[in-house]
Amino acid sequence: MPGFLFHNGGVAQCPHAAPLTFTPSNTRVLVNMMSVATAADVFTISGCPFQIPIGTGTKPQPCVVATLAPAAKVLVNNSPAILNVGSSVCRSAEQIPQGPAAITSTQTKVVAT
Repeated sequence: MPGFLFHNGGVAQCPHAAPLTFTPSNTRVLVNMMSVATAADVFTISGCPFQIPIGTGTKPQPCVVATLAPAAKVLVNNSPAILNVGSSVCRSAEQIPQGPAAITSTQTKVVAT
């Protein structure tokens, strides 16, 4: 499925509206003068407010990491580039799936598959 390349200036968030951040491992391939995200990058989430009910109280279960959709045909430094479409999932510290990540803003010039 084709989609725009996600880059360091893109905006993404967990299903509970906490922002995703990453430090790009790629410094050579740029889009809009910003590094393209790859599958080698770790997407972290901080400030997720999600809690689950336990008995009469709640237990914090925030999203802490996300996996975004890699491109099938485009590699950057031998790692698949990240697209703004496809399956993505946010996970808690215990690796419990919390729902899909939402990419709300990215560049709109370079498309990959």
